[in-house]
Amino acid sequence: MLRRRPLRAVLTGLATAAMAAVLLGCSSTDAADHGEGHVATVSGGGDAGPYAGREISDPKPRPEFTLTAQDGTSFDFAAQTAGRPTLLFFGYANCPDVCPTTMADVALALQSVPIEVAQRTQVVFVTTDPARDTAEFLGEYLARFDQGLPNRFIGLTGTQAEVENAQTVADVPLAEGDGTMHATSLYLYGADDLARVMFSAGDTQDEIAQDLETVAAA
Repeated sequence: MLRRRPLRAVLTGLATAAMAAVLLGCSSTDAADHGEGHVATVSGGGDAGPYAGREISDPKPRPEFTLTAQDGTSFDFAAQTAGRPTLLFFGYANCPDVCPTTMADVALALQSVPIEVAQRTQVVFVTTDPARDTAEFLGEYLARFDQGLPNRFIGLTGTQAEVENAQTVADVPLAEGDGTMHATSLYLYGADDLARVMFSAGDTQDEIAQDLETVAAA
């Protein structure tokens, strides 16, 4: 009889495979790459401050935008995540590296924190490729990562203009190359509706977990 692999082993495998995948166009973009766009000013993480991730010098308010969730309903990000720890990431479902690695790290982090922290935390993935990422497709994609967690990950899509507006109000550079070149910023908003810390490619599940506990306790 076949035995299911533990969720942690599956997610770790996904993260490892994603990092080893041949790049098929998924790239990161930030201010250093382009010298333009909206970006948060950050200070070094680690022992430089209270966070394991990158502390944001000027805390960013929870952005206000409305898109379509994977169940086809309208989702008002600011209103429907208000007052709870929320991780916000912009990417696309066909990304072979950064996006699945980030989602796997988030899932592993949520597995490792106290259950009450995981129960309070919402994860929101906004597509940068709305032409291909339908609501249904996003739902199927995110289901690979959130199985066994108390809250399902929310996938959001919309028109190109709506998605670009969401990036603008969230203060991240606009994705390029039909959405395949996108910011790797993962923002963590707290109960006060401010993001004081962010993560990027290379940050680990342990750092995300540590800061989830810090933010949830605030």
